[in-house]
Amino acid sequence: MSVTALEKSMYDLIVETSTKLPKDVRRAIRQAKLQENAGTRSHMSLETITKNIKMADDVVSPICQDTGMPTFKIKTPVTYNQLTLKKAIYAAVQQATKDGKLRPNSVDSLTGENSGDNLGGGTPILKFEQWEEDYVDVKLILKGGGCENKNIQYSLPCELEGLGRAGRDLDGIRKCVMHSVYQAQGQGCSAGFIGVGIGGDRTSGYELAKEQLFRSVEDTNPIEELRQLEEYVMDNANKLGIGTMGFGGETTLLGCKVGVMNRIPASFYVSVAYNCWAYRRLGVNIDAATGEITEWQYQDGELIDFKETESAAKEETPDVITLEAPISEEDIRKLKVGDVVQINGRMFTGRDAIHKYLSENDSPVDLNGQVIYHCGPVMLKDKNGNWEVKAAGPTTSIREEPYQGDIMKRFGIRAVVGKGGMGPKTLAALKEHGGVYLNAIGGAAQYYADCIESVDGVDLMQFGIPEAMWHLSVNGFTAVVTMDAHGNSLHEDVDKSSLEKLAQFKDKVFK
Repeated sequence: MSVTALEKSMYDLIVETSTKLPKDVRRAIRQAKLQENAGTRSHMSLETITKNIKMADDVVSPICQDTGMPTFKIKTPVTYNQLTLKKAIYAAVQQATKDGKLRPNSVDSLTGENSGDNLGGGTPILKFEQWEEDYVDVKLILKGGGCENKNIQYSLPCELEGLGRAGRDLDGIRKCVMHSVYQAQGQGCSAGFIGVGIGGDRTSGYELAKEQLFRSVEDTNPIEELRQLEEYVMDNANKLGIGTMGFGGETTLLGCKVGVMNRIPASFYVSVAYNCWAYRRLGVNIDAATGEITEWQYQDGELIDFKETESAAKEETPDVITLEAPISEEDIRKLKVGDVVQINGRMFTGRDAIHKYLSENDSPVDLNGQVIYHCGPVMLKDKNGNWEVKAAGPTTSIREEPYQGDIMKRFGIRAVVGKGGMGPKTLAALKEHGGVYLNAIGGAAQYYADCIESVDGVDLMQFGIPEAMWHLSVNGFTAVVTMDAHGNSLHEDVDKSSLEKLAQFKDKVFK
């Protein structure tokens, strides 16, 4: 067997998974866009999403900058050498990271040091099993941190907000699944997909839930009770009004798949794996002798290439306010929740490591009047040694809640860009200091990379590429004001209204 052929097959699988959404996912996104009301923030978000998918196709770059924890699910013939495949996957992951198809995401949990090549203790994740076929089946999912953080596990019986008691029966499971959609809000880059695992222990339950994400969006569950549950959730989760990015709207959930396994009498877990709209999973069949790909999986049905988005400018769109950075407090206080803005000028990226650093140290740059972008970009150097942005969508902002308000007031920051919103401490600081939170479209890494005209510098590279402070010159960077300087928060409003709507599903449905 040619190791080179096997490595190439694994490399091709990684690149395709990172840069091209599967056909079934594209069809689900198109249907959501057709159902959303034109001229709304949610429709604008879906339009941005479809543009981003097309752009990733064209430039063969990551759909979303957070390529997550590469997780391979592998079936091999009984006599197959799994160690050879493991070695090929490691080499392919390393090369794909070097080529900017994966973001370097493997971080030492004790030191915080980034390995730089996505290899390290436990990364990537490889799940092997044997089967009696004569070929190798390799599936890959790239599940980003924003949606991974919205995974949730319930231990029945339990009490749930808006739904009351969930018992140890199918109706209790139903309540847990509906609650899992509510609790995610927009932080997992909705509209999303969920995999549900019923039973098992705490570990196997989560594994079963994630395994459901390898199913086709359009398949039919062979277990009648679970088919009914999946159908119920899809019929009703979108009535919560959370919408794309949590902006409110008609589409919150794009897919629901449920699996079941036995449990012990003392434990009854319902585990939910949440996945964002950038649902990146593909699979290949590999010739066991040659290492070459013989078939690509998830290729049934119509391919939606989203070329129609090129004429979307004719559709009704919200009015846009232009902000030139650095931004004055006066201009910030004119903004209100719901305004759509475009930023021109300078932005500085800052994620977890930067916020912790700024809470204890002086800033390496003057941040007065400036914009902080919660983003961990994919960066490569060009042939002249200059940095280029390959992917640059927003990361989930709530992780910075302990630091954000204090940092804004200390350094004079006027705007924060991220996704999913922030909490009461930041909201109070925005009102006191004169700042806004701007929600960018999660997962739209190519759309926002296209808005970045140049990389003008970088600080704190000791934290690794995703966590460094990048100096970016942007033009036409679009986002929505979801927390303003007057104490208003769209995230609070949608959370409250969706909780009220969740209560309508309290009554028993399944016996």
